[in-house]
Amino acid sequence: MAGGCPIGSVALLTDVERSQPGSDRRAHVAHVTPLGHAGGVTTDVLRAPLRAEVLREQLVEANRWVRLDVVERTGSTNTDLAGAARAGAPDRSVLIAEEQTAGRGRQQRDWTSPKGAGLYLSVLLRPPVPAQRVGWLPLLAGVVLAEVIDELTGVDAAVKWPNDLLVGPRRGKCAGILAEVVATQPEPAVVVGVGLNVSHRQEELPVGPGGLPATSLAIEGVTNTSREHLAIGFLRHLATAEAAWRAANGDAESSGLRAAYAQVCATIGQEVRVALPDGGELRGTAVDVDADGRLVVRDAAGELRAVAAGDVVHVRPLE
Repeated sequence: MAGGCPIGSVALLTDVERSQPGSDRRAHVAHVTPLGHAGGVTTDVLRAPLRAEVLREQLVEANRWVRLDVVERTGSTNTDLAGAARAGAPDRSVLIAEEQTAGRGRQQRDWTSPKGAGLYLSVLLRPPVPAQRVGWLPLLAGVVLAEVIDELTGVDAAVKWPNDLLVGPRRGKCAGILAEVVATQPEPAVVVGVGLNVSHRQEELPVGPGGLPATSLAIEGVTNTSREHLAIGFLRHLATAEAAWRAANGDAESSGLRAAYAQVCATIGQEVRVALPDGGELRGTAVDVDADGRLVVRDAAGELRAVAAGDVVHVRPLE
């Protein structure tokens, strides 16, 4: 998919990988086992320490990423990488933390980040595309994350606009994605952060925004997919998808990203309530995501309104 092939068919193995002997795409991945009691189980596999040398071998030496660092503890990987961007850190840098003490989600919400329980990472990108198109990057990351989780764990995954990862039959929130533009020269940098709940127990999780239930892969029955494999799978395919989008000059239509996002977006077709940044509220039915990544809502009067930012609540259960 590199070299400008459409992102609309973001696959978890390239054609070359599929042709290699023994390339079973579910090798090294999860068994999904029903949990015998509420709250799930935490296994040594799920909380095994990340091995920086393995991640670098798989992701940096394979020329997918330029730099990758793993730290034991930090306040926020996004904050750290934004600072590194201002100091001249290269395009395609990655920072992963075992624990975050000041993790943040959208609208400055705290993100619970206990040691070893989740995958907490940020990537630094410097795409030479029109500035108005960089807003697609967190949506691109959401598409990749949903597809990787579905492929590696067997757990059904979807995205609530703009970029909350919902998993399992309850459609609980399992991950959030936060993108920040950093003013640098000659072009701005974008830091995209991902917080994925892997082995969190129920009591370790807060209630999600709008009453959305919070969950983790362990709670959904995943017992032996390591964070290392999740990191490799996500970062490998994020690099491929972002390269294709970049080759299309950030165009979500010609790259296939808009179509790919629509396929995994759980919000389209739902009755929604949107809390707007100006304090207003919009109610209606989400019908599409437009070429700029905005959620298109049909209100009670039948008028189509495009929402660029806001908190979305699905006002009826997902089917």
